Amino acid sequence: MILKISFYAIVLYLSVIVYCHLQYPELRWNWENISTDKILFPSTFIWGTATAAHQVEGNCVNNWSEFEKGSKDDGQPNIKDNQQSGIASDHWNRYPEDIKLIKELGVSHYRFSVEWSKIQPAQDTFNQDALDHYSRMIDMLLENNITPVLTLHHFTHPLWFDKLGAFEKEENISIFISFCEKVFHEYSHKVEYWCTINEPAVVATQGYFSGMFPPGKKDSQLSAEVLKNLLDAHVQVYHSLKKMENGPKVKIGLVKNINQFEPWRRWHILDWIISKAVNHFFNDSAIDYLRTGIFKIRIPGLAWIYHENPNATNSMDYFGLNYYSHNHLKFQLSLKEPFTMEFRDEDTMTDMPYTIYGEGLYRAIESVSALDVPIMITENGIADAEDSRRELYIKRYLYAVSKAIKDGYDVIGYFYWSLMDNFEWAFGDDMKFGLFSVDFETQERSLRDGSKAYIQIVKNEN
Repeated sequence: MILKISFYAIVLYLSVIVYCHLQYPELRWNWENISTDKILFPSTFIWGTATAAHQVEGNCVNNWSEFEKGSKDDGQPNIKDNQQSGIASDHWNRYPEDIKLIKELGVSHYRFSVEWSKIQPAQDTFNQDALDHYSRMIDMLLENNITPVLTLHHFTHPLWFDKLGAFEKEENISIFISFCEKVFHEYSHKVEYWCTINEPAVVATQGYFSGMFPPGKKDSQLSAEVLKNLLDAHVQVYHSLKKMENGPKVKIGLVKNINQFEPWRRWHILDWIISKAVNHFFNDSAIDYLRTGIFKIRIPGLAWIYHENPNATNSMDYFGLNYYSHNHLKFQLSLKEPFTMEFRDEDTMTDMPYTIYGEGLYRAIESVSALDVPIMITENGIADAEDSRRELYIKRYLYAVSKAIKDGYDVIGYFYWSLMDNFEWAFGDDMKFGLFSVDFETQERSLRDGSKAYIQIVKNEN
């Protein structure tokens, strides 16, 4: 009897593994047989580059500036080597110079964020000087035939909002809506593309699960609640702005990071389970919510939540897709750290804990196409201080985009991250994503050689 039960258990195990192999393949292309020397796009394709206010402007009094001063429970600094953003790339003062850099790239669009803490330094106070500053920047972009793409929340918010509980509390969403309405009122007559919230799953997981982002908490259930509230905030902001003057004319979308989580050992059922659970939390829960109006996360022992919002199914004019890479997860028996991230010897690494995996961008486009709205790739780029892999990265990932378009997916644009080197959150100044390098002492900008591949593709000269 024991032998018979063991036999059936082995057969069941192998059947599950085979099913997972077939149902969830890890796409791999033979790049030796693929030419990336001639990558062409439709004439209507949107080309751009992107930044975020805190990362390039600095000098903020917000949740991130406060987090940069602190340390973790083990005494280690929150930011690598105790770095602080300071004036960052001084984009606040140097934006006229930086707009010339955008022109040099030949792109037509610039995605940036406005800093909430500068615009609304107190709950009952709006700073007209800050609003006028962004208005002048928008005007200069338009004068240079560059279309502004404005992000309302890119990881940062005022300290006063943080002290109220920020997005941990559902009742605070109305405060965020008021801020968004104010900004929309100021700029909607001259800004066509709007992004409500940047990467809600990153805010939720890094701020409330890993503790790498502010507020540095490690509470998986709270992480799920924050993700739900951020997604609801997007939906409410979308419908609120659409009712305002110019609302029907503009395009509003959510920006979501997709990162595939793969089993490190494809023969190991526990690696499959942990990978599916993380994908469920980080990717699927948000996509399913936007597609069905139902948000649910059900991971026993970690997070359990169910929420319905019928307005979610009609809350985007386009989907903003951020994509960088994928991760292999290896299960370990620990509730605090149930998995480790592993890398293969053959992987080509970036300076971040990412690999170059162009196929993943194709997979991400394929997965979010279920939402049936145009897809804008709002971020994609490489941290590469030596500038030895940037050209390879750009060509492989843009090949993936071109293939997706040829295969019928509605991808309307691509924004390289980032215009210039910046303050890369918990990694400080060390991660060099910029098409233009920045000397943070002199603030001198220089075009990297690897960035020329992007210029050539934009101009259809490759």
